[in-house]
Amino acid sequence: MERVSDRVSVNREPGRTTVVISARLSRGREALLVAWTLAWLVCGGLILWEALRQPKGELRQYLFVFLAFWTYFLVRVGRAALWRLKGFELWRIKDGVLTIKDSVLGYGKATDHAMENISDLGPLDRDQRSWKWHLNESFWVMGGERLQFTALGRKVAFGKGLNDAEAARLLAILKHAQLQFRTRERSA
Repeated sequence: MERVSDRVSVNREPGRTTVVISARLSRGREALLVAWTLAWLVCGGLILWEALRQPKGELRQYLFVFLAFWTYFLVRVGRAALWRLKGFELWRIKDGVLTIKDSVLGYGKATDHAMENISDLGPLDRDQRSWKWHLNESFWVMGGERLQFTALGRKVAFGKGLNDAEAARLLAILKHAQLQFRTRERSA
């Protein structure tokens, strides 16, 4: 097994390449994210308690509508916290198929992409001056993709949380695996 960094490892075997990317943060950022999640939960609990104490009327309706929005963001914050504490991005190239899976506690949906359908493998096109890019790079979201390819006319972004050096090394490994697959296909 080859270690690209303290969060990224690559395992190469004949006919198979596996990449594991941990979503872990530094201890300080983990503490901030957990504190934020707990504070969000406590605030929502207090608002729910107050909503249940109110007599039927406009204020009670307002608080329940507010709690609907609060619940949406609780799910988003909870998913991000769980991703950062127990999440991994897994890639596997085997038998001409690239499988990408975002795994949290062993669960997650894997998507398969046939290597012959993959084109334009490279770094993600991004404008580093945009607000959207800065939000996507934040540690409190699940984003931060660095690589992309086109498969069957659809762009696929992957490589969550990689820095530029890790992305460059993994891109070289993926291109090498893609080249090996295409060489095997031509010789067969």
